[in-house]
Amino acid sequence: MYNFTFNIPTRIHFGKDTISSLSELKAYGSKVLLVYGGGSIKKNGLYDTAMKILKDAGLIVFELSRVEPNPKIETVRKGVEICKNEGIDMVLAIGGGSTIDCSKVVAAGAKYDGDAWDLVLDGAKVKSALPIFDVLTLSATGTEMDPFAVISDMSKNEKWGTGSPYMVPTMSILNPEYTFSVSKKQTAAGTADMMSHTMENYFSMENADCQKFMAEGLLRTMIKNGPVALAQPDNYEARANLMWAGTHAINGVVGDGCSPAWCVHPMEHELSAFYDITHGEGLAILTPAWMEHILNDDTLPMFVEFAKNVWGLSGDDDYALAHAGIDALKKFFFETMGIPANLRAVGITDDRNFEVMAKKACEGSKGSFVPLSKDDIVEIYRAAF
Repeated sequence: MYNFTFNIPTRIHFGKDTISSLSELKAYGSKVLLVYGGGSIKKNGLYDTAMKILKDAGLIVFELSRVEPNPKIETVRKGVEICKNEGIDMVLAIGGGSTIDCSKVVAAGAKYDGDAWDLVLDGAKVKSALPIFDVLTLSATGTEMDPFAVISDMSKNEKWGTGSPYMVPTMSILNPEYTFSVSKKQTAAGTADMMSHTMENYFSMENADCQKFMAEGLLRTMIKNGPVALAQPDNYEARANLMWAGTHAINGVVGDGCSPAWCVHPMEHELSAFYDITHGEGLAILTPAWMEHILNDDTLPMFVEFAKNVWGLSGDDDYALAHAGIDALKKFFFETMGIPANLRAVGITDDRNFEVMAKKACEGSKGSFVPLSKDDIVEIYRAAF
């Protein structure tokens, strides 16, 4: 296990009726920028509830709405402009990962003299940020308790992840009830997203039994509760377990000390940058193809453990067992959760961009569990096609 510093400063309010904790924002100033997406929070009443609490606390609310599913830098720039023009004291995101990611870069951009895209390209340039708060409505990305954000510039077909300790939320409100209305498509994609976070860490582990066993427990939790949430959208316990598992998948609990270098995420970011597909679906499609590509004598022991400890499989032939574990993942994603099984099924009908996508993805996945060349990544794209 490698040296690491573990620090999660986010205050979590988890469970029913925790929305009342928004009154705590009054300790951070008087002006808040409320960031949200397409308006579902107005349909389900969450907007009205939040606004009443904020106004009762004496806060002046400004709004940035219509944040995209793959948040765009243009929207971030609008938020930064509001913050600078109005003297905003804090940023509150109500929504899923895209909304919270957008709010993080807005909060950092409000304290930066240059263009916010600079902060996306180089998180080290973030030297300060407004306090960030969120109310989570989709279990998936774990952004509610981590320092990361992913922003797109579709004019350049670029989607990059950035991160800074200054972008860790100050407080997150996690009420599983707010995920009851999440569609089957997004519930499945969100489950795949959090599973991918866990597996990106899991397949980078070396002599880190504690993190490895926690990762296996998280994966089993997701595998158990994902289908229940699909079949019973208002099952509180299933939604609660998914929400808490998704948070821990990427907050450092299973990654710190392992020095993971992710590779499936950079590959998927290129898919989203060129084709604007749903992130979790892209991850689900690419992950088994990546696993099959890197399975060899050196990686075999990890895949055997994955098959045994995550899927409960057994057998004497290690290669057969490893393949059975990968097949179990495919069946879970594509049959149980109903995620599209290949790139064509999400509207990617040709491979003309694979070479340039692979070149960018290769740059973003250096030092990964199994080093991948541009040609390797092209093969993985084609295998998933």
